[in-house]
Amino acid sequence: MRERGLGFSVAAVVFAIDQLIKWMVTGPLDLNRIGDQLILLPIFNFTYTENNGISLGLLNATNPVGRWMLVALTSAIAIGVAVWIGREKNRLDQLALGMVLGGALGNILDRVRHGYVVDFADLHFGTFRPFLVFNVADAAISIGVVILLLRAFLTRKEQREGASPEERTEHA
Repeated sequence: MRERGLGFSVAAVVFAIDQLIKWMVTGPLDLNRIGDQLILLPIFNFTYTENNGISLGLLNATNPVGRWMLVALTSAIAIGVAVWIGREKNRLDQLALGMVLGGALGNILDRVRHGYVVDFADLHFGTFRPFLVFNVADAAISIGVVILLLRAFLTRKEQREGASPEERTEHA
């Protein structure tokens, strides 16, 4: 299990950074009402918002039953990712899965504590916003999924299955 520790370590770091920055935004920076804003750069603000759903506002859970169903669903997914980390041998995949798990746990904790996920990162170019307002957990999940997809689509099947270099040249 020690060789699988990378994924769980990454998850712990992502979770801690996510929660620390959310605390900084809502605590010391006092951005805790929808629309509160702090301009950091011409293209990046901290804009407080509350996300009652999952990515892109899907599965919006504005009542207690929906909230806890969403917690259960995302917790089941997080458990699946944790099991995958425990079985994964590829270190890059472990890293990516750790990002996904850490982000999921950060957002699950928000939903349990508040009933919504705290979002604040607001990237924009004038009035054009390529993303909805997001948080560290969302970014980690997205980056982790992109890494997994790129690895899945860009590596040869023999490499994914752990074939030796000699075996790969025999199949070429």
